[in-house]
Amino acid sequence: MGKSPQQLADRNAGKFKALKKSLNLSWDDFIRTSDRKRHWLNVTALWQKLVGAGDIYKKSYRGLYCVGHEAFITEKDLVNGRCRDHEAKPEVVKEENYFFRLSRYAKKVAALIRKDQLKIYPVSRANEVLSFIKKGIEDISFSRPRQDLPWGIPVPGDDSQTIYVWCDALVNYLHPKNQWPASLHVIGKDILRFHALYWPAMLLSAKLPLPAALFVHGHLTVDGRKISKTLGNVVDPFALVKQYGTDAVRYYLLRRVPPFADGDFSQRRFKECYNADLANGLGNLAARVFALARQLGVKKSRSNKEIKDLVAAAGKRVEKELEKYRLDRALEAIWFLISEGDDYINRNKPWQSKNKQVVAACLFLVDELAELLEPFLPETAEKIRRRQAKSLFLRLK
Repeated sequence: MGKSPQQLADRNAGKFKALKKSLNLSWDDFIRTSDRKRHWLNVTALWQKLVGAGDIYKKSYRGLYCVGHEAFITEKDLVNGRCRDHEAKPEVVKEENYFFRLSRYAKKVAALIRKDQLKIYPVSRANEVLSFIKKGIEDISFSRPRQDLPWGIPVPGDDSQTIYVWCDALVNYLHPKNQWPASLHVIGKDILRFHALYWPAMLLSAKLPLPAALFVHGHLTVDGRKISKTLGNVVDPFALVKQYGTDAVRYYLLRRVPPFADGDFSQRRFKECYNADLANGLGNLAARVFALARQLGVKKSRSNKEIKDLVAAAGKRVEKELEKYRLDRALEAIWFLISEGDDYINRNKPWQSKNKQVVAACLFLVDELAELLEPFLPETAEKIRRRQAKSLFLRLK
């Protein structure tokens, strides 16, 4: 591409940072491992702690290196001689590197997982890590020759070696603004091993606190295949947001992609979900209620026991599902409340009876929907509060 590593990293980091506005995200900090002032000192300090604990040593090594993973892999990770994720043959690498004594801490990490002192959601991922540890753990390479990896942090006291990715990238979590240790650490399933074994082992060696829990999510797929820069089957989030709006994209990802499993994406599924749940569901209910309220000059009322009970039940279910990080089921509970609201209106037919109490109760229900929706669809929640039903969601052709 005619770019230096720094130029390419600057360009890609800029794209990730732009997602904050596009997807209406929030964060306390945006950290890059190429930030010498903030990051490099932390990395070298942790390296020296691992050395001080007697957990770093140097030896010759021969192994299979997957460029896509940026990691050494084993024969058991291959399918027909190729990486199962990147569908490429690994390189055979023979070199002298520094190693971390992962084998010294594997059983300690396993014990923490079994005792739920390092909790992993879902349980199947915890079992996956325990099964991996049970097979036997070897020490892992923590550096590469500087000539092969010139862009990175030099090993303290040995400029011929570069600190390898896991002792570099992972250390970013220790930045003061992150308020380590994390109460919940969110990661993708393909980096589970590094976060549920390598990272805790490093923290134990350095006598630093571990995260309380790991949330391990699945992959987005297209036609059943992982969306990957390596495979090139990428869906552009900026284009989706530009065409359908931020909250529509957030809704699909939160409702139709299970938190702990893979979720498939297609334009057809996206439009079906948009029309059924957003335009015909939430948008239609809000539009009907606001129109009736304007016609009859009604303000909301909390006095209807049936609606109050429905709202309370939905709120309890949402809270229960969020405690288990089941974001999809929390939204399912909210959409059940929407269907109950539709049913209540259809049964009572306030457009015929002109019953203001029915409409007042429905206004209360819609306002409570806004409260429940805010963590998921913040822009939509605000529009509901402002009674902007017409601008919520229009049916797609």
